[in-house]
Amino acid sequence: MIDLFSDTATKPSAAMRRFMCDAEVGDEQRFEDPTVNRLQEMVASLLGKEAALYLPSGTMCNQISLAIACRPGDEILLDRTAHPLNAEAGGAAALSGAVFTVLDGVRGIYSPEQAAAAIRPVWRYAPCTRVVSIEQTTNLGGGACWPIETMRAICALAHDKGLWTHCDGARLMNAVVATGVAASDQAAPFDSIWIDFSKGLGAPVGAVLAGSADFIEQAWRFKQRLGGAMRQAGIIAAACIYALEHNVERLADDHGNARLLATRLENVPGLRVVPAEVETNIVLIDVAASGRAAAEIARALDERHAVRVSTFGARTVRAVTHLDVTTADVERAAVAFADVLA
Repeated sequence: MIDLFSDTATKPSAAMRRFMCDAEVGDEQRFEDPTVNRLQEMVASLLGKEAALYLPSGTMCNQISLAIACRPGDEILLDRTAHPLNAEAGGAAALSGAVFTVLDGVRGIYSPEQAAAAIRPVWRYAPCTRVVSIEQTTNLGGGACWPIETMRAICALAHDKGLWTHCDGARLMNAVVATGVAASDQAAPFDSIWIDFSKGLGAPVGAVLAGSADFIEQAWRFKQRLGGAMRQAGIIAAACIYALEHNVERLADDHGNARLLATRLENVPGLRVVPAEVETNIVLIDVAASGRAAAEIARALDERHAVRVSTFGARTVRAVTHLDVTTADVERAAVAFADVLA
């Protein structure tokens, strides 16, 4: 199987597993797990924040951040393609009582002008705009990186209006590697931000949420509400430490493989990579010109060539490269696409 369905398909390497086995552990809820403590300190330092909290998933990071920032009835501004709206089971509405207002950005990136137009004046008949959220990189936008100037401008606008700024950093380190802008610089404009370790960084589970010391103290309370302690979590936190120490710079290999795949697929009749310039590790493929449904193509790739991809709607196929996909795998996948489309 060549699994291009998502970079969540990564499996811990043998070296990562050994590192996990050797991890010193304790009760993380009592701050007695030295491995969890070290990971949290590493991420806080990396992002330039006062404190951090290890959590089971990025979705939990998003939901805790929004719950702290919002009261029931408050409004969250985000792009139409953003993960909290499309892939978190309505969590903000169910857990925080918040409402979403969506902005139509380009590849998941909206402008400061769009944000300014969407922020509501205070009026008792309308929801209070409370949070401005962005996703770095954009998932449904095809792995696009938010420019640092755009993030700074939007966050400055939001702070001027007294709003909370949140960054869904599921693939933040992909953006760091692709743009050369340090993680601390990308994190600086945001009140809350997190890094996912179970995608391109290759750990089996976990994400780390960061912000001010007061914010993280509140996050601990919400962590308890949403499930509580993980106890001897150093075993899995160790994988995240290993990922930070060994798997960040190699994200450039995933980006290179994604660009290679895009180049190969542009030569296959009926396929069009959108956009043609791939920034990170996500390749979106428009199959409309083939006259066939995306689901049909995905099924044929799986059944005939053991190549797994995902689909968005009726005409878009998504392929995501990661550390378990080699350059040879990408070449084989391109041949498989050509065969299925022939």
